[in-house]
Amino acid sequence: MSTTIRADATATKTTTPPVAVKSGGVGRGRLTRIGRHLGVLAGVIAVWWAVARWAGLDPVVLPGPGEVADKLVSTNLCEAPSASSNRQECGVQGYFLWQHLLATIERISVGLGAGTVVGILVGWGLGSSAAVRSIVEPYLSFLRALPPLGYIGLLIVWFGIGDQSKVVLLFLASFPTVAVATLSGVTGVRRDWVLATQSLGANRRQVFRTVLLPGALPDIINGIRLASGLCWSAIVAAEMNDGIPGIGGLAYISGTQLNTALAIACIIVIGVAALLLDQLLLWVERTYAPWRTKQ
Repeated sequence: MSTTIRADATATKTTTPPVAVKSGGVGRGRLTRIGRHLGVLAGVIAVWWAVARWAGLDPVVLPGPGEVADKLVSTNLCEAPSASSNRQECGVQGYFLWQHLLATIERISVGLGAGTVVGILVGWGLGSSAAVRSIVEPYLSFLRALPPLGYIGLLIVWFGIGDQSKVVLLFLASFPTVAVATLSGVTGVRRDWVLATQSLGANRRQVFRTVLLPGALPDIINGIRLASGLCWSAIVAAEMNDGIPGIGGLAYISGTQLNTALAIACIIVIGVAALLLDQLLLWVERTYAPWRTKQ
């Protein structure tokens, strides 16, 4: 009886309750990263303000952050009618700044979307056939090396000055990159993974769904990220001619009119929009291909 009681007491002393994992460390780490980003941003703005204020530069050459911020706000407002004109003017070039951005996002969505779909299909086909890949891949690399400014004139001649030529330009800027990334992802899937799955009785559809697609998905998403950056970098070239409304066309016109503050404001808007799209694609990668981020 006493032996049993002592054994139970010993077990009670040696048994420890599970320790809860604290989640505060993750939250503090995230707040620390956000604080660092905000600190760097504040430092850049401070240096920018100091150079614009004390370097003796003409505001046409380098306007201060305040002037750029004023353009970001005033281009989204309507001005009161002046004494010489009773017409109320809103935004810039007849549109608000957000309308320029929305028009550009619509063009990029169509061009990047079409380039992504066609690029994935072509890249997957090339990755599945070595014979076809040896013939088509050099032409794909040739197309990927062409700068957008090199053929924008031809596209205007072929498709007109409207949105069609702009969308085709964005398609050509994104399609080769997505195709090459898809090709790299398909050919990068290990052969023994496929053979192991087939040895367990999987058919072609199951091999595609459980091995090929998950193995190639990180490279495909990375290719879409690169293609989206190329589309944003090519948007000024796409909207140089009849690009209003459009944030790239507005940036180009502002530069030619020496409205430097507005041109910088447009560049900031383009950069922020591209950054948000990239973060969205990163979220897609973390959600649907988490094994890449854990490697």
